[in-house]
Amino acid sequence: MRSRSVARPRRYISRYRLLILRPLLRYSVTREAFVLRVVGNSIGPVLRPDRRRHVRRQRFDGIERRRVRSA
Repeated sequence: MRSRSVARPRRYISRYRLLILRPLLRYSVTREAFVLRVVGNSIGPVLRPDRRRHVRRQRFDGIERRRVRSA
């Protein structure tokens, strides 16, 4: 019996959605992510809490230098 070793991509979801889906998920220590109970070892999403910070960009009032050709 062969085992697939294809790494499934991690998907980041908000902590609120993760809390709602908690009864359907279990934490996998080897993946460091949440997977579906029972079938999560082979199919389904691999979910991680979204810990990335949303940084608001400040408006730049300087000279625009992108896509400018120099002489």
